[in-house]
Amino acid sequence: MDLEFDGVRVERDGRVVLDIAALRLRGQRTTAILGPNGSGKTTLLRLIAGLERPRTGAIRVAGAPLQPRPPLAYVFQERVFLRQSVRENLELGLRLRRVDDAQRRVRITEATELLGVAHLLDRRADRLSGGEARRVSLARALCLRAPLVLLDEPLEGLDERTYSRLLDELPRLLAAFDATTLLVTHSRHEALRLAQDLVVLVDGRVLAAGDKRDVATNPRAEAVAEVLGYAVLAAGSRRVAVPPGALKPGRGSVEFSMVVEEVLDLVERREIVGRVGDARVRIGLPPDCEVPQRGSVVVVHADRVCDLV
Repeated sequence: MDLEFDGVRVERDGRVVLDIAALRLRGQRTTAILGPNGSGKTTLLRLIAGLERPRTGAIRVAGAPLQPRPPLAYVFQERVFLRQSVRENLELGLRLRRVDDAQRRVRITEATELLGVAHLLDRRADRLSGGEARRVSLARALCLRAPLVLLDEPLEGLDERTYSRLLDELPRLLAAFDATTLLVTHSRHEALRLAQDLVVLVDGRVLAAGDKRDVATNPRAEAVAEVLGYAVLAAGSRRVAVPPGALKPGRGSVEFSMVVEEVLDLVERREIVGRVGDARVRIGLPPDCEVPQRGSVVVVHADRVCDLV
């Protein structure tokens, strides 16, 4: 089911939180809503879930008004559990949707085994670790088999090991939902790993939207480039966006002067950190490259840049 926003505006305490003139999100795909903190990402999800109302505008699902709202599953940033067992928390949503006993058991077994939390079913849900709570929240959403799934920073605050495991597993899990999925994140890496489509949201406004490859390889606007992790640099009279990891030491297609501020020894590799104009950048050094001194000026280059408008 496609989602459409038409003239949607949200204000809070006299401040515009969200202002979307027009936006279409394609159904049966995962769309990442990408943007910095305070850009309105969570508000967008809350509008779809009916937890907030816009001051103006309309949201449509498959061309029809959002009311009555289709069944949805919402994985919040915060832990939202009853002070009961994991099993009882998973059963609650199914009971509210009048799923019979036999089907509840089947769904809970499938979801908890898929997420690797079956052994936690008799534990108090509000006493789980961060990683366990994330998995249980996803299992609860998966149990519902809803056609619309909302995920608000599902990997936020996890330790590195748990984060890596869930990031590897989530594409398979999202495919299992077979739903229209909206994933809120401020991480470019997560967005590109997990989604087919991207929406870049800055200061409550949609600056780019569409297929992730189209959006990520052609940022055009400076704010979009920065959200996507590009370095925005001056190349003569041009402002260009350099893709992440594209800056290399030495001469090449498009050259820049860099003032070295730090040399980092990361054991497996070395990096130099410094400034190109007013932009702070970091560049990996090949093993056989001479290590520059702090304060020195070196030539760096990129073989591919995007011109900004």
